Formats: sequence, C-alpha cells, structure tokens
Amino acid sequence: MPTTPLDRVPPTALALAAIASVQLGAALARDHFDAVGSLGAAALRLGLGTLVLLAVLRPRPWTWTRRAWLAAVVYGVALGGMNVAIYLSFQTLPIGIAVTVEFLGPLGLALAQTRRWRDAVWALAALVGVALLGLQATGTLDPIGLLWALLAGLCWAGYILASAATGQHLPGTQGLAVAMVVAAAIALPLGSASAVVGVVAEPWLLAVFLGVALLSSALPYALELHALRRLATRVFGVLQSLGPAAAALAGFLILGERLGWPELVALALITIASVGVTLGARRPAVAEAAADRLDGS
Repeated sequence: MPTTPLDRVPPTALALAAIASVQLGAALARDHFDAVGSLGAAALRLGLGTLVLLAVLRPRPWTWTRRAWLAAVVYGVALGGMNVAIYLSFQTLPIGIAVTVEFLGPLGLALAQTRRWRDAVWALAALVGVALLGLQATGTLDPIGLLWALLAGLCWAGYILASAATGQHLPGTQGLAVAMVVAAAIALPLGSASAVVGVVAEPWLLAVFLGVALLSSALPYALELHALRRLATRVFGVLQSLGPAAAALAGFLILGERLGWPELVALALITIASVGVTLGARRPAVAEAAADRLDGS
C-alpha cells in the first residue's frame, strides 16, 4: 500500500489533532443552532464535508471489492448516526457533558477488548461518573439529551471498528469519501429543511458551516483513518480520553458554558478511567499478537 505524508506522523499525534479539531468544530456549530437547528447543523456539516472530500479524494468505488463496499457503508452508517445523535444531545446539554457521556462508547469498547481484571477498577470509576451525571439529570441535566449522547457513544464504538476495517480494505482515504456520502444521506432528510431556512435568511452561514465541515468531518476523519492503520482499536479508543476535557474547554471558550462540581467530577472520573486503561494497554505489538494466538489456541 503506498505511503502518504501523514504516514510519517506518529499515529498518537494524528489522533490528538483530530480530537482538537472535532471539538472546536462542534462548539462552532453549536453556536449557530438558533439559526439552523441541531439537525440542520448536522446536515450542513455532513453535506458540505462530503462535497469537500469527494472533490479532494475523487474515489473510484467501481474498482472496489464487495468486502470494501460493505466496510465503507457500515462505516458511513456509524458516522451518520454518531453525528446526528450527538448534535441532538448538544441541543439540551453542555457539549462537555454530552461528549463525556458519548465517550462511554469507545471506553466500553476498550474495556470489552481487555482481559485484565484490574481494568474493573477503571470501569467502576467510569460507572461512578455516569451515576453522578444520572443524579444531575434529575435537576440541571436533560435526560433525553443524555440518551442521545449514549446513542452517539454506541455509534462511536461502531465507528472505531468500522473505520479500522475500512482502512484495512481500501488505500488512503478512499473509503472515507463514500462513508461520508452514506452519512450525509442519513442526515440530509432529517435536517435539510431547517438548514435551507437558516441559510436563506443568513447566507454567510454557508461559510461558517464549511469551516465546521472541515474542522469536524473532513480533517479529523482523515487523520483518524490514518491513525487507525497503525494503532490497535483498543488503544485508539482510550486515546480519546482527552475528548471530554477538550469539549468542555471549547464549550467554555466559545459558548461560555460553565460546568458545576458534580459534572466536573464525572468528567474527571471518566477521563481517569480511560487514562488507566490506556496505560495498561501499552504492551508491545509482538507480545500482544503472541498472547492473542495463545488465547485462540
């Protein structure tokens, strides 16, 4: 498989750059929900991001195998579901809280892929964090928003697995462009009406959401696809531990969203859990492969 300039960048650096880009774009989109609505924002983000990727990548899907097509379609379904659900949660939750709950998806995936009993400690820390958020839902947090964030987390776990599979079957970022078409096909019927109303009233919003599409879709998904070729899905999943903190920071700087102590403690517990799993997952690739072969024998 031919190499690209991104293949020379450490995969952890690619993953962290993707996190920063996504959360900045998310806060920018949330700042314009009043104009286009949450579903309209998702439709604009995915629709414009798809156009950019198709223009840049120019995929040739007619040359793909059936397995490559299936991987790209599953990838797109997970991508579309994740975007629509998290934007719906942003409508009623601070983005730091929504992303913290969403992160339970990749954290759960990471825990499911480990065999070490001590990871139960990290799972317990994450559960305490979730319990704190659940208690807050009876007061300041919207329970429907929390459910949307949980659904986004499930889609995120599926996205990690599907993205890794797509990267194995297709060169470069070919699969990403077609996956974005699938994701846009999910979001556009839901949000195109409110998006059109908002853009007709304020045409400059097209430029804003083009920036959102680049920050939240085109750039980070390309970075993640390259990272996942050289990172185990378990390690990649828990590297996302900075996501909730990055979202909370973006929400504070761009939207002026402030979190109370219970929310901050919950965010910290889930982040600590993911860091704990990350540190415990640092086994050499050869040793991990050998262990997997022994377990399967």
